[in-house]
Amino acid sequence: MTHATPGPGTRAPRLRSLVASAALPPGTLVGRTVLGGLPEPLLWRADEPAAPDGWERMLPVRDTTGLWPVLLGAHVRGTAVEDDLLPPPHDGGGAGAAAGTGAAGVLAAWWKRHAAREPGGRGAGEIPALRPYGRRPPELARPFRAGGDPDAAAAGAARALVAHGTLRRPRVALVPAARSADIPAAIGWAGTLASGEEFEGYGAVLRSWEERFGTRVVALEPDVLHLSVPDPPRTAAQALPVAAEHYAFCPSVVRQGAGSVSRYADKWLTGRSLWSFWWD
Repeated sequence: MTHATPGPGTRAPRLRSLVASAALPPGTLVGRTVLGGLPEPLLWRADEPAAPDGWERMLPVRDTTGLWPVLLGAHVRGTAVEDDLLPPPHDGGGAGAAAGTGAAGVLAAWWKRHAAREPGGRGAGEIPALRPYGRRPPELARPFRAGGDPDAAAAGAARALVAHGTLRRPRVALVPAARSADIPAAIGWAGTLASGEEFEGYGAVLRSWEERFGTRVVALEPDVLHLSVPDPPRTAAQALPVAAEHYAFCPSVVRQGAGSVSRYADKWLTGRSLWSFWWD
């Protein structure tokens, strides 16, 4: 479901009025960034820690108000997501852009940049991390939606993240965004700063993944992004081109664990309904 988001000039009163009209637990409107306070709040955040079903319980609120739920977690050092927010773009990070706009070009450029830093020769077999690909960017993965419910998958992922203690001090938040993929940019999430990239490119990829795979932005930590996917790849062959996109998006998922794109596809991506990315 896609909801319209208000323009910059109406965001604050609309967010306040929508929050006031909904049956919500005690919470706080957050409008402060690392560069100072904003005249318009970025999000509403519950004051109490989230229960495992906290994200799911906000779906009726989303359906009536257009505010998207997301779980916010804290860093192991105690810093919370809302402590490091940046002023977002006036358009909410490209919320009105067409799904997938620029994703192929963004991922290709990032693949080339990351691949240039990998040791090995020019052939696919000579660069361990990029197997079975080489330095040339692969094409985008084809959609493999099989009819799964994106909201149900997101609710299950959120429940697992809270129940298993993956998130530190999780809080449920509501964000005025046009779609789930726009949540990080809409609140000025700064988790990708370690990569040196502006979030605009990441937003294009998230919109493309939402369109092709039905992903949802379920949770944000200070430098970690968690996505749910209703119909995960069922075979390593199906997962492989998706794994290549994950490497381009966040090479840490390969460099700090799997060791190669092919192994990541086989061991970390096939059948997995939660995609997590980290920048550190």
